[in-house]
Parts: sequence; C-alpha cells; structure tokens
Amino acid sequence: MAIYAVGDIQGCHTELVQLLEKIRFDPQLDKLWLVGDLVNRGPDSLRVLRLVRSLGESAITVLGNHDLHLLAVAQGTSRLHRGDTLDEILNAPDREELLTWLRNQRLLHVEGEFVLVHAGLLPGWTLEQAAGLAREVEAALQGDDYVDFLAHMYGNQPNAWTDDLTGYERLRVITNALTRMRICTERGKMEFNFKAELQNIPPGYRPWFDIPERKSRNSTVIFGHWSALGLLIRPKAIALDTGCLWGGPLTAIRLEDREVIQVECADSSVAKHW
Repeated sequence: MAIYAVGDIQGCHTELVQLLEKIRFDPQLDKLWLVGDLVNRGPDSLRVLRLVRSLGESAITVLGNHDLHLLAVAQGTSRLHRGDTLDEILNAPDREELLTWLRNQRLLHVEGEFVLVHAGLLPGWTLEQAAGLAREVEAALQGDDYVDFLAHMYGNQPNAWTDDLTGYERLRVITNALTRMRICTERGKMEFNFKAELQNIPPGYRPWFDIPERKSRNSTVIFGHWSALGLLIRPKAIALDTGCLWGGPLTAIRLEDREVIQVECADSSVAKHW
C-alpha cells in the first residue's frame, strides 16, 4: 500500500487522471490524500468532484477555500466571482449529492506523523488543539443549520486566535487559518491579502510553517493553497500547490519515500484568460 498526497487540483480533471495513471493508483490498495481546492477556476470541476467521490474511502480530502466558496454560492450566501467556473456543478443533475458529499469532508486529517490541511496551522495551536477546532467547523458544516455558518463564514476579522472566542467569530478564525492562511506574525496574527513569493513577505510576517517554536512542529504538515510558493519539501513541511491551474504541473508525493511525481498542465487557457 502507498499513500500519495496531491496538490490543489482546481478543476484540472485531465491532469488528475493522467497523474493517477502515472502512479498506477490502485484504489483497492493505495490511498489518495488531497490538500483541498478540488474545484474552481479550472475547466472540469464537475468531473473532478465525481471522480474523487467515486474513489470512496481510498481518497481523503480536506476542504479548501474554493470548496467552501462553492458550498456558499450553492446556498446563496455568496456570489460567483469573476473567473469562477462553478456553473457546471451548480446545474448538474447530481448537484445535491455532490454538495452533500463535499460538505461532509474534513478540514484536517491526522494519521501517524502526518497532518493534511489546505492552508496551515496557527503557531500557537498544538496538533491536538487544531484537530479539535477543525472538528468544530466540520460539525457546523454538517449540521442542520450549516447555511447559517456559510452566511457568517466570510471576513478577515478576527485575524488571530484567542481561547475565549465564541460563536461565528470563533468558527471564522478556525476556518481562515485552516483554509486561507499563508503568513502570520510570531503571535499568530494572520494577513490574508498576501499571495506572492517568499522574498516579498511584508515586514513582521513569516510563512506560518517558519514561525519559531510552532507547537505543531513535531508533525509533518502537508498543505497546498500557496501556488507562488510552489513545491517545498522539508522534514516537517510539504507544500504541494504547484499551480497546475496557472500552467504548472500537478504534483503528488509518495509519503513512504517522498518520491515526487508530476504531470504537466494540459491546457491553462482558462486561467490565463481570467
């Protein structure tokens, strides 16, 4: 059995199929870990959702910000943005089955030494704390009043965690950290507008995984979300968003020996014209 972690797909169905063929993925034996952002901006989000769902328990996905955006748009709590490619899902005959499946996925997966998350972990969170907080958001998404959560999900404030946070502000900070964060201060203040390369990080901020004494530093965190960062493989941090949507490759890593497998972007014309 092998476990393959895969970077942001964002509707790149052709490349996902090619990658699965290249690694000779066997759903009876192997596991696929997906860092989130299955959908949006790419050409075939509907087929990506159908494929991943069809893999059943052999695929584990954590939710990314674009996946949550799809759920919000579908429930009318957010509008489509310029460049979104979600209409095919929203108009699909199996729309409700796919959306129900999606909102029942997790935000954080922990197995052995590895942690799977879309964006990152706040430096003050222990792994046990992060897992518990992720479950709070998962419960909100899977509950009867999940539309209310989606309606209150967006916003950049509060931009730091405190233990006394309650209600939707608490859930918003957790969601933002797990699905949107790239950089923060040593005290965990998040900045959400930055999307560029490491050398352009504003003063006072660092990549979340470079914060000294990060409490989850003894676990290997696998994440995506930051295409400008690209492929990054460190002993305790593995970044897999290599920007297939923007013309880069789609990347997988086999966790047992850290072998990297990539397929080139088949057609980035949708993204390049956005």
